[in-house]
Amino acid sequence: MRRVLLSWSSGKDSAWALHLLRQMPDVQVVALVTSFNHSADRVAMHAVRRSLVETQAQRVGLPIWPVELPSPCSNETYEHLMQAIWQRATAEQIPEVAFGDLFLQDIRAYRERQLQGTGLTPIFPVWDLPTSALAQEMIQAGVKAMLTCIDPAKLDRSFAGRSFDNALLQALPPTVDPCGENGEFHTFVHDSPVFSSPIPIKPGQTVERDGFVFADAVPNSASSSQGLCETCAHAKDITSDRGSVFLRCRLSDTNPAFPRYPRLPKFNCSGYLA
Repeated sequence: MRRVLLSWSSGKDSAWALHLLRQMPDVQVVALVTSFNHSADRVAMHAVRRSLVETQAQRVGLPIWPVELPSPCSNETYEHLMQAIWQRATAEQIPEVAFGDLFLQDIRAYRERQLQGTGLTPIFPVWDLPTSALAQEMIQAGVKAMLTCIDPAKLDRSFAGRSFDNALLQALPPTVDPCGENGEFHTFVHDSPVFSSPIPIKPGQTVERDGFVFADAVPNSASSSQGLCETCAHAKDITSDRGSVFLRCRLSDTNPAFPRYPRLPKFNCSGYLA
């Protein structure tokens, strides 16, 4: 049995890569690797909350190996942190690492260079699949995703927060890849064939930052009525050993004026940060 580590961005392509890998009788995916912006507590580039990625991992029944990136993060620092992941994979006798890249040859070449000399073999289960047909196949198979990041130089900011569905594919300009592989958009997948059940979410606040447009994917359940805390960058979901979820205000770490566990919902707060 081939033990495989999967690079997991929280998006649709990662989920589809896992779907394909699990159809291979000689492959066992054993863990997910996700890069987080440590200060924001969100997935790098996709800007998805860590708590939602942890829920994804629960839905697919796999542990997450987090990579904690500083902000800003140089490429040298990134590669140093990734080396620790590759060393862990080798130590745990995982010989292969899977990536969800589709057709960008320079990205694939970079992955391959990253793993040179590590003893690990990169594999690309969704590589070179025609993206127009692939996008439609994903949707037909039950993949549900939300566009969480838009490059406004390539796609209108109004697409942020939209669902990845047939209506979206029809609305995309002809210059935009149907899977967003040229960086036009990134997604958060909240249902797929590999999930044990869907993850209820709703679009939160949309902001423009560092040249990109981000739409917040917000947990949507009866217990998620948090007011401003739902979309505040200082809020962090904490899960107890018993499975209860609490919201902690990270401002309380440096400013005693803010309660560690604020009473919810909160509709006025001087520390709110989108």
